[in-house]
Amino acid sequence: PLLGRIAVHVARTRPELFGRLGPHAGKRFLIDPIDLPFVLILTPERELPRLTAHRRHERPAHVAAIAGTFLNLLDMIDGSLDGDALFFSRDLQISGDTETVVALRNALDDFDDSALDCILASLGPLSGPAGAALRGWRSTRDMPA
Repeated sequence: PLLGRIAVHVARTRPELFGRLGPHAGKRFLIDPIDLPFVLILTPERELPRLTAHRRHERPAHVAAIAGTFLNLLDMIDGSLDGDALFFSRDLQISGDTETVVALRNALDDFDDSALDCILASLGPLSGPAGAALRGWRSTRDMPA
């Protein structure tokens, strides 16, 4: 339910995202945070957007896949890391229909503000604590070993 709420909130507050996706709206993206025990399927349909979690071994049907660490994926969505740089440094892997992945990246790049802020806003009263938790998690990545 929480993932569905996020998808619907983003669709309602940022409908231009679907125009930017063009013919790729409605295609299924596998989002693989490689350091977490699950994968996500994003289906950005204008009328019924879906974001669902699946067990890693299930590997649901999809047309394109994007894989990287959770924080790298998060920073890419937030715009604080460049997807091209992550790809060329091999910190981000893509497979399947690359044209579809590029369309999604371009749609995310069109966010005037942070896509992550839009996602957090979907959590309502939990947006503040969730944002603080993410900032804390990010800070642990930056600490020397």
